[in-house]
Amino acid sequence: MNLPRHAEIWLASYLKDRLRKSLRSTKPKRAWVAITDHYEPLGRGASKETAFGRVAQWREKWPRIADDALRDAASQRPQYSFFYPQEEYQCDLLNGLAEIVRLGFGDVEVHLHHDNEQRESFIQKITDYCRRLTEDHGLLRQQNGRTVFGFIHGNWALDNSSPDGKCCGLNGEISLLRDLGCYADFTMPSAPSATQGRIVNQIYWCTNNPDNRPRSFDHGIEATTGGGRRGDLLMITGPLGLRFGERLMPHLETGELAGYDMPTPSRVRRWFDLAPTIGEDVFIKLHTHGAADWNQESLLNGGLENLLNWLAEEAERRNIEIHWATAWQMYQAASALIHGSTNME
Repeated sequence: MNLPRHAEIWLASYLKDRLRKSLRSTKPKRAWVAITDHYEPLGRGASKETAFGRVAQWREKWPRIADDALRDAASQRPQYSFFYPQEEYQCDLLNGLAEIVRLGFGDVEVHLHHDNEQRESFIQKITDYCRRLTEDHGLLRQQNGRTVFGFIHGNWALDNSSPDGKCCGLNGEISLLRDLGCYADFTMPSAPSATQGRIVNQIYWCTNNPDNRPRSFDHGIEATTGGGRRGDLLMITGPLGLRFGERLMPHLETGELAGYDMPTPSRVRRWFDLAPTIGEDVFIKLHTHGAADWNQESLLNGGLENLLNWLAEEAERRNIEIHWATAWQMYQAASALIHGSTNME
């Protein structure tokens, strides 16, 4: 059987997780679903006019899609998290996304593509960008007196994880993110990229390697109910594994929503089986590049409606409460469990 590229990184952890979940005696009672978008309206050299058109499409269509969808167990509408790249910052483009946030249909978090990065320049980029998002657009939030943010690393190369050293260049990124106010990282999974971490289908704590070697996220401590904080940064990963039945050979499942691989009922079932759990809660973090034309067209013209319907139907079939969540709300649900709180809304 031919396996996906770089499966040697994660396959053993995947098989161990499948065995563990097959033996567990308790079944999930709640499902938290977050769509995390690596949202790049200026991507691939798009003009500002094209970028404005992309944002306008999301501003027009996503609130209608979410408003027409089934409310969750807490009567909340579906949510959408735009991880907007620091290097693509344009005030007017962020204003369009901020309007979606003000209407109550989503959130904006931090995304960054960089290369050959230095410690001080990284700190400056994140600090200035968070200040712009907060002061100019009313985005992000305060926790314990400081601005906090969710993070996705562009090109998947979190903590200088690319074997060629490109698309990052900065060792010690995990502790820097912690110090700058990152509440959780949402980069993984990145398979079939060589940047994929060794820990899969878990929400876990990673701690910066003491000698500042790359790929600190390859090791960590699983988040558990009442377990408290156990590391520098919380890693909220999406489903990763193999799916069968649609073709002769197994297909890689990463929770990606793309025009070439749109959601299906069988994929939705697989997400429920693969996704990380904490206690009686399952956390389904999906991802996409929703500004790209080939994905935007599919998502906004039937794909997201189908996705939301199939998620709700699968939750009902399993007798699970469904909760639509932004990245921040997913983190808060996980954090409440980790710190032993019974308030899950």
